[in-house]
Amino acid sequence: MRDGPDIARIGALLGDPARTHMLSALMSGQALTAGELAREAGVTAQTASSHLAKLAEGGLVTGRKQGRCVYFTLAGPRVAELIESLTVVAAGAGHLRTRPGPRDPAMRQARVCYDHLAGEMGVAMLDSLVARGVIEDRGGALSLAADGAGFVRAFGVATEALQATRRPVCRACLDWSERRSHLAGSLGASMLDAIYAKGWARRLEGGRVVAFNAGGLAAFRRTFGIALAA
Repeated sequence: MRDGPDIARIGALLGDPARTHMLSALMSGQALTAGELAREAGVTAQTASSHLAKLAEGGLVTGRKQGRCVYFTLAGPRVAELIESLTVVAAGAGHLRTRPGPRDPAMRQARVCYDHLAGEMGVAMLDSLVARGVIEDRGGALSLAADGAGFVRAFGVATEALQATRRPVCRACLDWSERRSHLAGSLGASMLDAIYAKGWARRLEGGRVVAFNAGGLAAFRRTFGIALAA
């Protein structure tokens, strides 16, 4: 008898295309109904409900009833990081879907990865924070440097709230389009919230794209000292 976590069960849940389409749709960080997820997966409402029950039982999604609808979200950031990492593996092995995805320039530039910034701009932001000494990178293990708190506070992040959850403050999340790490964890989520609060960008409704306006893109460049395509 083997001890330890049963990864085969998770693998079986992820082995169904309809379920992976649902999980990918939830990577936007939005809560979606079973009907919306059924349309995303291309299955009937009854089939979607069956899939969602299995995903919930397996600990990959959670449901919350509000009024007459049940809204589903990913069970947490660990699930989002799992999906992002599997997407990198699939892309590297040449298993690409025909629908728009990594070829979409807007998705490649900036998108939501559950609740933090991903894509070219997410990777560039992490590179800048490490180069400036705001974040320390010890072989992929990230931490907020003692001298970095001032920078993130000035950016609009309440540093005292970063420790308020059991979630890591900083975590490297492998980016599926850039194939390098962007910033996850409570700091990654707070940095994206601050970007929204500054009015630099907004998440486009119904998808994962984070659209920067011209002024926001210029401010992002100045703040992080990087050059990006307009």
